[in-house]
Amino acid sequence: MECISVFDMLKIGVGPSSSHTLGPWRAAQRWIKELKDKNRFHKVEKIKVDLYGSLSLTGKGHATDLAILLGLTGADPERIPVDTIDIIISSIKNTTTLMFNNERPLPFDVKTDLKFNRNFLPFHANGMTFSALINGRHYKSTYYSIGGGFVVQEERKISKANKIIFYCTFPYPVSYGDELLKFCNQLNLPISGVVLENEKSIRDIKTIDFELQRIWNTMLECMYVGCHTEGTLPGGLNVRRRAYDMHKNLIGDFTYESPQEWLETIRKTEVKFRQILKWVSCFALAVNEVNASLGRVVTAPTNGSAGVIPAVLMYYMVIENHEADFEHVKKFLLVASEIGSIFKKGATISAAMGGCQAEIGVSSAMAAGALCELLGGTPEQVLVAAEIAMEHHLGLTCDPIGGLVQIPCIERNSMGAIKAINAAELALETDPNNVKVPLDKVVNTMWETAKDMNTKYKETSEGGLAVGVHLSDC
Repeated sequence: MECISVFDMLKIGVGPSSSHTLGPWRAAQRWIKELKDKNRFHKVEKIKVDLYGSLSLTGKGHATDLAILLGLTGADPERIPVDTIDIIISSIKNTTTLMFNNERPLPFDVKTDLKFNRNFLPFHANGMTFSALINGRHYKSTYYSIGGGFVVQEERKISKANKIIFYCTFPYPVSYGDELLKFCNQLNLPISGVVLENEKSIRDIKTIDFELQRIWNTMLECMYVGCHTEGTLPGGLNVRRRAYDMHKNLIGDFTYESPQEWLETIRKTEVKFRQILKWVSCFALAVNEVNASLGRVVTAPTNGSAGVIPAVLMYYMVIENHEADFEHVKKFLLVASEIGSIFKKGATISAAMGGCQAEIGVSSAMAAGALCELLGGTPEQVLVAAEIAMEHHLGLTCDPIGGLVQIPCIERNSMGAIKAINAAELALETDPNNVKVPLDKVVNTMWETAKDMNTKYKETSEGGLAVGVHLSDC
């Protein structure tokens, strides 16, 4: 069984895509480590990278090429000053030289040494091969970005049932919703409590709290930046940022000096149904506008769906509970991550494998379940909320116009957030004993839907809105 930590599901990184940006970035870093482990790093004379499948088809719009270059320089996506990215990329292109892991200058011509191949590799839609020339021989390693920033090499350890072997050290390992409920009943704990017990088996509580606080700070900062930045998004679609104007109309004449003061200020604004819809949408739009401009976000569970969870959590903090503090944030993130891990194990969180239902659908389910617990829902109701949210995202396609994570991706985050809130409220008014579709059934249905979905609707920009609307129309 695969053990997935909350910090696996929620990662800090740079936009616009977890599978097409963060994943390739991490793959480049892992390849460098592989070369060092085999004592080949200092012998490398030249490097080359091949991108395949979805990474090739929508890689330009998702900044896959930039992510690869940054990863090869040894830059850390969690900490790199985002305003230095253009400087680093321009230097590589202008000098045709790459500072390999920031240690060794190597010749690298982006036009010839980073190749986009339209064919798909058999293991996964997001494949990439790194090649190092050493003493006249090419040493190659292939990695796959499987969604949410997760990166794997094709497993060679196969069981008799032809399934990948995983080893889990969690005291309460969970693959299905039913297993999670069993542990909740056994330990007499809410879902957040069970998840915390698992986390405590691999790191101390001080570290857990520190990292969760860092994740929330990143989310809050991202919403703040997005709400206070105007202009047009990069990429050629000429998409005007909307969060700035929406926020300006909502916040009125209030003043503040920091993201935390901003949060406190929003609590003082007028709260009617229309304002609530606008605030939630504004939070989600803000995050994904930052994501679309290579800003820092939290994959939740992906970059393309990074706005849903922050928007719903912020809704709870500024609308539902003005006394909410870090303990509420902590429970929300713990529950959200566990629901996300169930979808990853039983289906996919990769749009290249399952369409947008694997991104916005999963993030909406994560947010719905987490909000439900904070609003007093039982573990059973939490899973009902997650199921409702996903049930109404089944079959959602991934068809980004121009391969950019902008249209319809940014708006979809606001819709996913609103659906999550509605799903949580429906679950709170539901007797789980009367539910006809349990979470595990909808996870399985989502995976079957993903397998049946035409490839052109899986992050290839070869179907749907991506061909119905052209860059020239924008």
